[in-house]
Amino acid sequence: MTMKSFRCLLFLTVLSSGLLPGYGQVPEIMTVRGPLPAEQMGRSLIHEHLLVDFIGAAEITDSRWDRKEVVQQVLPYVEALPEMAIRTLVSCTPAYLGRDPELLRELSKRTGVHILTNTGYYGAVDNKFLPAHAFSSTAETLAAIWTDEWENGIGETGIKPGFIKIGVNSGPLSDLHRKLIAAAGITHKRTGLTIASHTGPFLPAKQQVDLLKASGVHPTAFIWVHAQNEPLLENYSLLAQEGAWISLDGIQPSNLEDYLKRLVYLKEEGWLQQVLISHDAGWYRPGEPDGGEFRDFSTIGTQFVPLLLQNGFSEEEIDLLLVKNPARAFAIEKRLLTGE
Repeated sequence: MTMKSFRCLLFLTVLSSGLLPGYGQVPEIMTVRGPLPAEQMGRSLIHEHLLVDFIGAAEITDSRWDRKEVVQQVLPYVEALPEMAIRTLVSCTPAYLGRDPELLRELSKRTGVHILTNTGYYGAVDNKFLPAHAFSSTAETLAAIWTDEWENGIGETGIKPGFIKIGVNSGPLSDLHRKLIAAAGITHKRTGLTIASHTGPFLPAKQQVDLLKASGVHPTAFIWVHAQNEPLLENYSLLAQEGAWISLDGIQPSNLEDYLKRLVYLKEEGWLQQVLISHDAGWYRPGEPDGGEFRDFSTIGTQFVPLLLQNGFSEEEIDLLLVKNPARAFAIEKRLLTGE
């Protein structure tokens, strides 16, 4: 047995024993229709969008779209998911970018697909989608807003978030974005919600993990979103060995070979148990005719999984990527460093 194989086996053994922070008995996830045992998520797409409005936080309002029209346009794509054996979709559209929990609940009720929404604020794209109060509020104040959504529901909907979604720019973290990750860490310690951060390159991902660790949050609570934008594959190992999730979430027909290369590396290094995959597809866009061009959620099932199987991946490893890892990543559990 190679050292890499031993490391992977050791990780899975400790995982099943409940000795790793955040990985005891699998708890629940929170969907837009209420709590669900994490083990019932089934095959999951962990980074998708059903509606995104790019108008900006200063101008956005839910009056910019007709929910009934959106349902009519988007419903066929969600209805197609069970036909592809997909049982859960994680909606990563954050507040002030088109988050609509009632739309998600309606689509979930009509299709039976489990859907998760989120709390948190998105600071990427130079803060275009941050509300005005985010600039002057403290991390504690932001965390109080996000925690309230967990405890009491989003607005008047009663719908609770299933994870924390933030976003940062691709360079070194600004003070404002450090505040966002600090607020996310506080919220995690109060709620047990996983932190998914739109990030991209390694540098801001590493800085966020370091900030979380300094606050007592274990890296297993952090999803490095858009990690496919990091050119140096060896940097995956640097965060994976700390426990962070590596999310490769922009799979399209045009880039399958690149994603295959990245997954082969992660498999060979023994980190496949910390990898998440998705399309970052969908995107009904208010203001465009019929919501613009909607990209479906079929590429992984119809093209990428067969490609993986053709290149030495087993059915068990496919199950790890699409079933077991999502259940562990989004399970609601406080993942803290020893002593916290």
